[in-house]
Amino acid sequence: MDKAHILIQEEVKALKLFLSLFYITFFLNDILYYYFYPKVQMGDSSIGFPEGSLGFWMYAFMFLLLLISIYFTKKKHIYLVKYIIFIGYILSDLINNILIYYGTIKPFESDNVVEPFLLLFSPIFVNKRYCWVVSLGIIGKYTLLGIVLHTPIVMIPIMLCMTFATIAFILLTRFQSYVCTIKNMFEEAQQAEKLAVIGKMAATIAHEIRNPLTSLKGFTQLQREKHPEDAAYYNIMVQEIERMNAIVSELMVLGKPKQRQYALHNIKDILSYVISIVEQPAFQYGITISAVFAKNLSSIQCDEKQMKQVFLNIIKNAIESMPEGGNIIVEANVVHEQIVVSVTDEGCGISKEKIDKIGAAFYTTKENGTGLGLMVTYKILEEHHGEMEFESTPGVGTKVNIKLPVGKEN
Repeated sequence: MDKAHILIQEEVKALKLFLSLFYITFFLNDILYYYFYPKVQMGDSSIGFPEGSLGFWMYAFMFLLLLISIYFTKKKHIYLVKYIIFIGYILSDLINNILIYYGTIKPFESDNVVEPFLLLFSPIFVNKRYCWVVSLGIIGKYTLLGIVLHTPIVMIPIMLCMTFATIAFILLTRFQSYVCTIKNMFEEAQQAEKLAVIGKMAATIAHEIRNPLTSLKGFTQLQREKHPEDAAYYNIMVQEIERMNAIVSELMVLGKPKQRQYALHNIKDILSYVISIVEQPAFQYGITISAVFAKNLSSIQCDEKQMKQVFLNIIKNAIESMPEGGNIIVEANVVHEQIVVSVTDEGCGISKEKIDKIGAAFYTTKENGTGLGLMVTYKILEEHHGEMEFESTPGVGTKVNIKLPVGKEN
């Protein structure tokens, strides 16, 4: 069942409840005010509709609105129904009050419980626009009545409506916060489920493939020595076998997480080591790597091998994003008790839509990528209580910020 269908079902449920309670409140309010209240009140209050009012035409109009609402619901325009009911009611009530009080000396009275109901019920639709329409519509109605009838009495219902509107917006904010929390929990559960499935699959694949790969690489190298005239082809074969082995190694991280060896390590030493590994291959592509380290860099509590893997993945991605060469700048600073390592490239950049998907299982922006590199990177950083952020402009380049807590002595 898709999300749109679920949302429509929830809107229909809210509408049914809204229409039922609205019409019950509307009719009970008028019955009590025009028939029951005059009977129990001491005095000469007249029973029935006041002189000059719309009378039964008001009910006929509200019944017509109900039929229109049913029609729009059947036509799948369910999101319009709540607006139709509210706007129709406010306009008819405005006209009814003007007919009763305009040109008379009767004091304006407002004891309508329908409007507080509309205000307090509006958060149920979890729609901020509807809440604003209801709040401004009711307040606007009383403001207009005050101007037309020249009466300051409308300030009382206006203040009450503003109070109810404030309560409604507080409830709406809580509903939206709750819905967002549930959504995030659901997405995290889905991601955890994906990772669990990938982990089981990864363990099996890594176990079945790694040993044959080692043998295949050995025999390929042996054949290359026997047939030096075909060395170029064998070199390609060895490179592809190594690439397959790298993919299997990344799967091993997901499938069989190793016990981490945490200790205090100098971030500068880790970065310098990684840069020394990738510097020569990068130079062959016309890429230069510059390092800028702050003097007050602290150590971090980490598994050294895993942290080297994180920075190796990031810098390799930066290199692969610049097939025509360029510059990569690796910076490390201390910001608010965090080590912030930034890797900036001059590559092709990443669009906002793709950035939001980075780290998802098997998602990659590279033609020959697997999507496992950054997935493993995210997993390692999560275990080290770190985080990674992307800043990118297509055609200009990408900046990756890795934030890690400053290490403390045990």
